[in-house]
Amino acid sequence: MSDRTPILWLCPDHVFDGANLRPHMALGVQQGRTTALLPVADLPSGAPRHVLSGTLTAGFVDLQVNGGGDALLNASPTVPTMITMAAAHRRFGTVAILPTVITDAPEVLAAAVGAALSAKGLPGILGLHIEGPHLSVPRRGTHSARFIRPFESATMGHVERLRAAGIFVKITVAPEAMAKGQIAALVATGAVVSIGHSDTTAEATKAALAEGASCFTHLFNAMSPMQNREPGVTGACINSSAYAGIICDGYHVADDMVALAIRARPVPDRMFLVSDSMSTVGGSDHFTLYGEQIRLVGGRLVNAAGSLAGAHVTMAEGLARLINVLGIAPKTALSMAVTTPATLIGRPDLARPILRDFSDLVLLNPNWSISALGADLLKGLAA
Repeated sequence: MSDRTPILWLCPDHVFDGANLRPHMALGVQQGRTTALLPVADLPSGAPRHVLSGTLTAGFVDLQVNGGGDALLNASPTVPTMITMAAAHRRFGTVAILPTVITDAPEVLAAAVGAALSAKGLPGILGLHIEGPHLSVPRRGTHSARFIRPFESATMGHVERLRAAGIFVKITVAPEAMAKGQIAALVATGAVVSIGHSDTTAEATKAALAEGASCFTHLFNAMSPMQNREPGVTGACINSSAYAGIICDGYHVADDMVALAIRARPVPDRMFLVSDSMSTVGGSDHFTLYGEQIRLVGGRLVNAAGSLAGAHVTMAEGLARLINVLGIAPKTALSMAVTTPATLIGRPDLARPILRDFSDLVLLNPNWSISALGADLLKGLAA
């Protein structure tokens, strides 16, 4: 193609521009990149156009990904693992992931940090989410108790190295595993401190927020629940202005509770979808974690005791469930899957459909599931 190749204008039912669902809009594509967004009525006379059924949006941004494509970061904390994970999730419309290393031996965390440093700038890899080991044993979930420990200088050093290299870091901690001032010190590096896997009180949670924690990890899961006289971590989260990730697979959190939390937040655009997915997304139906076999049974990942052990869901499935099952407004649901996570990590460009490789876009059908990935759609138009 030359620079004089005419712009092709794609005219879907709606375009999600990162803030609003906009009907009667045309997205210009030239040499595989999106160049402009115009009302269809303002297109140049005779401009080539193609009508599409559905909604065009930037691809999904997932800030909690443990694995994909039979690769699990804890099992092999390397750059190739991160690349495999990103490629597996891209097949389901997620174009940017935050690889997540969960509680493990110190050498596993160190290797994951090294991989994140080496992966800097690779497409679709946003940095590193350190989920543990500084958590609550009673609320550890699938995390191994033998590796859980109070906050230590080695973790601080890892975060400082990553931030010095300009790499985004989200670190999940339980307030009860932290001494006074340690959350503030992490925040001072530019890391996002997320509260999770905690059995503490609402008051202690508020103190962590006052030190600068600004996010919660998988709301409702692995945190002290709301009760009539003690809001717990869950109630403190819902009442706060902090960001909160949530899993929407119908297993981790009841649909009614997801909808309740979305409606109850005092500040809009603070809830975001996460998959918390394991290696089974785009892979086989089993994997090994901490030497124990985890299997996919009826849509749930379970260990030998039948307890949940991670999630088997895509961002696309979570989005469709939000809209079709929970009745969440499409604009709100799309923001949860695209805009809010992009905002949290300081990458608003990831929420916009313009000035992007067209392969980073997704076409959703009227039922809000994926109709076509951008790369496949562009090939079809060129054929």
